[in-house]
Amino acid sequence: MPNNVKVLLVDDNPMVLGMLRGALTPLAIVTTANDAADALVKAVEDTPDLLVCDYRMPGMDGRQLVEKLKSRSRTASIAVILLATKTDISEKLALQDPVDDFVEKPFFLKEATNRIKRIIDKIALEKMAKTMASDGVLRGSLSQMNVIDLVQSLEMGRKSGSLTLTNDDEKCEMYFSEGQVTHASYGSLTGDAAVFKVLRWTGGNFQINFEAKTKEQTTTLNTQGLLIEGLRMLDESKRESGGTAGEEEDVLLDT
Repeated sequence: MPNNVKVLLVDDNPMVLGMLRGALTPLAIVTTANDAADALVKAVEDTPDLLVCDYRMPGMDGRQLVEKLKSRSRTASIAVILLATKTDISEKLALQDPVDDFVEKPFFLKEATNRIKRIIDKIALEKMAKTMASDGVLRGSLSQMNVIDLVQSLEMGRKSGSLTLTNDDEKCEMYFSEGQVTHASYGSLTGDAAVFKVLRWTGGNFQINFEAKTKEQTTTLNTQGLLIEGLRMLDESKRESGGTAGEEEDVLLDT
């Protein structure tokens, strides 16, 4: 079920626009535009949380669109992902440009969707944090945001505090410092093993306390390392059980 993050998707290629919209619709509220001028009007009328925009388009290009949006107080805080070639990223786009991420063209649909999803999840967590209880603890269900998405969002936001996961009688606690997991415990397990144990959870609840701290240091990998190794272990488990047999082939898109 889509969360309340609003995404404005802009591309002059109808096929790319349609396929990205189909991939992102389960993740967010998606509006589309096939040129930058239309996108500018739509962004001003109904401000999105995230702009996903092709860099090279006829007329006003993606960079000009971003500059216009960032110059307006109403739209200045919109997160931005640009779809751009390696040459555009390395030679044309200045490092100080207000862009949250790039998707390098040509790109595979699943890979692009995953990169965009990371930003969507980060925005969703920030929105949830604005409505957290008076005790300063953010509570939610893993059906809203799973363990992997939560950990990635806390890393991207460079957040500190504790993430407590509960599933029936099971409980895991992770502590973060500027986005890095420093300590985790799950029953008798601590450190990396405790993190790996709960990455597969799909049910349960979570609590985030941004004030919680610990001096314990039990993890040996950084957050990205924990996620990469944990996902590798999940994929390996799926292969052993024959769970990947029905996976759809990825699609390579160029614009």
